[in-house]
Amino acid sequence: MLEKAERAAAYILERRRERKPIGDLPADCAPADEAEAYTIQTHLHAQTAALGGYKIGCTTPVMQDYIGIRQPCAGGILEADIHRSHATLQMSHFLRPGVECEIAAQLGQPLPARDTPYDRATVGHAISALYTAIELVDDRYEDWRAMSAPALIADDFFNAGAVLGQPVTKWDATGLENLTGWMQINGHEVGTGRGSDILGHPLEALAWLANQRSNTGQGLPADSVVLLGSIVQTHWVQGGDQVEVGIDQLGTASVFFA
Repeated sequence: MLEKAERAAAYILERRRERKPIGDLPADCAPADEAEAYTIQTHLHAQTAALGGYKIGCTTPVMQDYIGIRQPCAGGILEADIHRSHATLQMSHFLRPGVECEIAAQLGQPLPARDTPYDRATVGHAISALYTAIELVDDRYEDWRAMSAPALIADDFFNAGAVLGQPVTKWDATGLENLTGWMQINGHEVGTGRGSDILGHPLEALAWLANQRSNTGQGLPADSVVLLGSIVQTHWVQGGDQVEVGIDQLGTASVFFA
C-alpha cells in the first residue's frame, strides 16, 4: 500500500506543478476507499511545503447537494496559501478558482490522537480564535463530477488556500449554531447560511476531524487553522472579481482576483 500511495502522491504533485488538470488517478495507484485516500494525502503532504491547517468539505446540506457526497471529507492547507483579511491573488495561480464562506478555528492547544473520542466540548477548549474565512478552492480536474470521493480526498478535496479575517478570541460556543453568514461577489449577495448548517453545530465538524485523524494516529497540532465547511455553495470566479464574506460576530474577509 505504501508504494501505491507514493505513486499516487507523485502523480498528483506532478499535475499540480505542471498545472495540468487531474483526471482519474492511474489504475495502479487509484485509492480504493477513503482510508487509502488519506494515506495518499499523508504522502502528498510529506512532499510539499509545511501545512498550516486543514479543511473539511461537505459538512453542510448545500455543499453535500452540490458535490453529491454525503459525508465530511478532509484535506490539508499549505501554510503559504493562508492569507490574512484582505488578499489580492493572481488568476494565474489557479486553473479555475472558486470561493466558499466558512467559519475557521485556530487551535491554541494540540488535539492528539487518543482512544477516547472527541466531542464539541472537548475540541472547543482547544480553540484559541475563530475567524470568518474564505476557502479558496480550485477546480483542477478534468471532470470533478466523474471522480470518486476518495480520488478528490487524495488531492486535498479542492483546497487551494484560505483568506482569514481578524481573529476573534472571545466567543460563545453555545451560540455558534445561531450565527448567520453571507457571501457577496462584486457587491451582489450570492448566498447565505447559518452555523447550524455545519453538522448541526460548527464544532461538530472540528470534533469529526479530530476523531478522523486520531483514528490514524496523527492528531491535530497546535496553531493549526481548520476550515469547518461552507455555508454557501461554491462560486467560481473570474479575473476582476471582488469577493467578500461575513459571519455575524466574527467579522469579514475579502479577496480580489487580479
